Amino acid sequence: MRRICSFTLQIVLLLLPSVVKAESADEPYKFFREFAGLNEEQIVAIRSGKPIAKVIESPTPDEVYVFGSAYVEATPESYIKLASDIDTLRKLPSYLAIQSFSDPPQLSDLEGFTLEQRDIAELKNCKAEHCQLQLPTEAIEEFQQSIDWSAPDVADRVNRLAQRLALQALTEYMKGGNTALGAYRDKKHPAAIADTFASLTGRFEALPVYLPELNEYLLDYPKAKSENVQAGFYWEKVNFGLKPTFRIVQKIVYRGAIGKEPAYAVAEKQIYASHYFQTALDLSVCIKDPQRSGFYIITVKGSKQAGLTGLKGSIVRKVAVDKTRSSLERVLVTIKQKLESQHAHGD
Repeated sequence: MRRICSFTLQIVLLLLPSVVKAESADEPYKFFREFAGLNEEQIVAIRSGKPIAKVIESPTPDEVYVFGSAYVEATPESYIKLASDIDTLRKLPSYLAIQSFSDPPQLSDLEGFTLEQRDIAELKNCKAEHCQLQLPTEAIEEFQQSIDWSAPDVADRVNRLAQRLALQALTEYMKGGNTALGAYRDKKHPAAIADTFASLTGRFEALPVYLPELNEYLLDYPKAKSENVQAGFYWEKVNFGLKPTFRIVQKIVYRGAIGKEPAYAVAEKQIYASHYFQTALDLSVCIKDPQRSGFYIITVKGSKQAGLTGLKGSIVRKVAVDKTRSSLERVLVTIKQKLESQHAHGD
């Protein structure tokens, strides 16, 4: 299967120097104005406790950046704990299914993963250059040649093969890192995923400066090692596009420091997506409020997506972007409520 990863860290990382200079009472509000483009009404809303999500202008139509923030009257460590809890994530808006992988991953970890019926029908006859499912040519050929499409249990057979290929993709990534991400062909547009990854990360000069351990881990996994990083894998079935999408994700939790200040970050790096996302990364950073006891969750969801260019693509893009923004806002509301409830009860 196509294995993909991506980054859009620059926006969040521009904020990180303010963690080092926490005595500045105007942070993170200066960041909200200058880099996220929030107006004063939105900033006041966040500070008073209302989660806000906003689409950030992107350099090309096929790239989507969505910023979100919420003030939470709790501790950053409580957010890190929640973000690492699969059972809690399962209850968040837009999640249809989610399951963590064992260490090492097992085929049984994918029990419960099934393709949509229309995806199964698409696989029967689609071609590499014209397939709604994002798959390399060899995977499409394996489905079409090894499946008895007249069998009464054809859906079960397709799903079992899909599970096996998904496990294979994850195993290869765990052994070879970004160089094992391979290449895919989508409507005659070939892309070497590792090259795309390296090109995109090269834009974010602040990452190696302020979070060098996290930067190294993202680029050099599995060779990179850090005592400040905990990582694992999960698969999810989500519905924040036009149709349900299966993804394999590497979750990286960072507990470190920037200067003398503690730093907390959660990165969710996409390894594969069945639809839409050619590249994707969600990055959340916890920033203490210098004047109060709580903190701000600041999240950027970044992706490069197929089918968002041209006249038809512009219509699709609006729907996809609006849905991503509203989904992030709902998730922030849920996270805030959960953490503050726990904090109030001393959990």
